[in-house]
Amino acid sequence: MENKKLKRPLLVTHDSTFHADDVFATATLAIFLNDDYELIRTRDVEIIAKADYVYDVGGEKDFEKNRFDHHQIGGAGVRKNGIPYASFGLVWEKFGEELCGSKKVADVVGLKLVQGVDAQDNGLDLYNPKENVVPYVIQQYLYSLRPTWCEEADYDGAFKEAVVLAKNILFREIKIAKDNQEGYERVYRVYDSSKNKKLIVLNEKLPWEYALVEKSEPQIVVALRPDGRWKAEATFVSHNSSIRRIKFPKSWAGLRDFELQNETGVIDAVFCHNGLFMVVALSKEGALKLAEKALESNI
Repeated sequence: MENKKLKRPLLVTHDSTFHADDVFATATLAIFLNDDYELIRTRDVEIIAKADYVYDVGGEKDFEKNRFDHHQIGGAGVRKNGIPYASFGLVWEKFGEELCGSKKVADVVGLKLVQGVDAQDNGLDLYNPKENVVPYVIQQYLYSLRPTWCEEADYDGAFKEAVVLAKNILFREIKIAKDNQEGYERVYRVYDSSKNKKLIVLNEKLPWEYALVEKSEPQIVVALRPDGRWKAEATFVSHNSSIRRIKFPKSWAGLRDFELQNETGVIDAVFCHNGLFMVVALSKEGALKLAEKALESNI
């Protein structure tokens, strides 16, 4: 008897033009299914009924049946922060934790990527335009893949190209979130063992910037730079903020080499940023001296 070929899972989303939410929903499912699936872009109710996974079409939200639409009356729910779910968010809600290996990592990717896509798809404006200027976000790049009015209308081909891009982005964001979580734990161990909580010294390259936002005491971090020099850098006030908790002395701003050495008394100081949030020295000892002087000047 011949072995019958196993049926591949059927994914269905809507046809014609595409948006970031159905592209990223497809990418999420593609990763979850190890690229072993069939995809049909259609609004045919008979095909939708037979599909294993349906998203951004079908008018139904039912996780047990793998239905992930948000266009039905009443929508598909709203997060606590007010951002409604779109198809990407719904698919991520069910499969994100399994893809990431932990809820913590899935939540990081959800906040950084998923919620922004869902917000835009639901018409929620996250920006305050300045003279009609807004950030160029990933949605705009995906939409640049759509055929223009004077090109052949191969939406399915463009959609497949967009999904490949979205998969690569997801792989990277999951990797970054995982590595950052491990790095944060190392930063916290250094913080816990530090006698002076205002000044944290890192002897290896670690993602400290947003780890130490969670702690109220740290004001300056001394860390090794990729070029072998050492920096003293002020910590951030909060997530998604460019404001620092401390500034280096105004008289250091923009100084380099001998001028900075003469001003600070640190013989291997090489540079102070005009923004007064970072100074650089050739040695760890030099960076520590600069950090200590800055802390003393802010008392």
